Amino acid sequence: MSIDVQSLLKSGVALTDAALERLLPSATTEPHSIHRAMRHSTFAGGKRLRPILCMEAARMVAGMLPDGAADLGSAIEMVHTYSLIHDDLPALDNDDLRRGQPTCHVAFGEAIAILAGDALQTLAFQTIAQLPAPPATVVAILHDFSMAIGTGVGAPTGIVPGMIGGQVMDIEGEGHKPTAELVERIHRAKTGALITTSIVTGGLLGLGAKPTHDHTDVIARLRTFGEKAGLAFQIVDDVLDMTQSSEQLGKTAGKDTASDKATWPSVYGIEQSKHDAATLIADAFAALDPFGDAAAPLKALAQYLTDRTH
Repeated sequence: MSIDVQSLLKSGVALTDAALERLLPSATTEPHSIHRAMRHSTFAGGKRLRPILCMEAARMVAGMLPDGAADLGSAIEMVHTYSLIHDDLPALDNDDLRRGQPTCHVAFGEAIAILAGDALQTLAFQTIAQLPAPPATVVAILHDFSMAIGTGVGAPTGIVPGMIGGQVMDIEGEGHKPTAELVERIHRAKTGALITTSIVTGGLLGLGAKPTHDHTDVIARLRTFGEKAGLAFQIVDDVLDMTQSSEQLGKTAGKDTASDKATWPSVYGIEQSKHDAATLIADAFAALDPFGDAAAPLKALAQYLTDRTH
């Protein structure tokens, strides 16, 4: 089954942006400064990969796009944007360019940037709490989502720490010789956890709309797909940071190398990194085989993650 990925991305961006426009306070809503800052970073031209993965997982499971899927995807994008705002701060990566635009703290000052990130995270949870889905489905989504963002406290055995835990490991790993184990733990947590929950929570929403499915098998397969695709995505990101210009990336190139961050190429080299990303995508595809043609959009998106050049 052939999928036009560009059309899929375009329609997904349109759905996500329309939901974000509706959900975020306008620039004229008081207090003006923080709402302008939230919108500055949210509408700075992101690819919306996480919400699109979320919506396509929901569509695959339910056989249609369930009510609330765009809102759930938008909540995930809010958290992704908050993480980028905070990541760019002087206390962390100290970057002044994101998606080709001045970073939030450069445009609005550090205090407003910190609060804008906080506000986006809070609004994300508010949005999920209001999803038009069965209460048990909303609780399950909130549980998985919060685990993916946090530090790993209370996570089931085998589940890596969440995004914040990964950011901490990344900071504390700077200046130390990177090991294969450390790099994988950071990548699975800092980037992979949010990508994985995008897919898993989309599946949970789809199951809520079509509850006859076997929940356990569906979620296990979606989690495997998300973990494999999420790690591949970050490996490719590491490679691009070393091989592309700032203009091509829309952010400062070479930052990982300059700050001695633990990256996949720093341990394995660029060619092995590309090979590892391709292998992970193949494994991700295998997890979705039982879904047949319904999985084609998710597989096409996963392939896009490893084929991208920026």
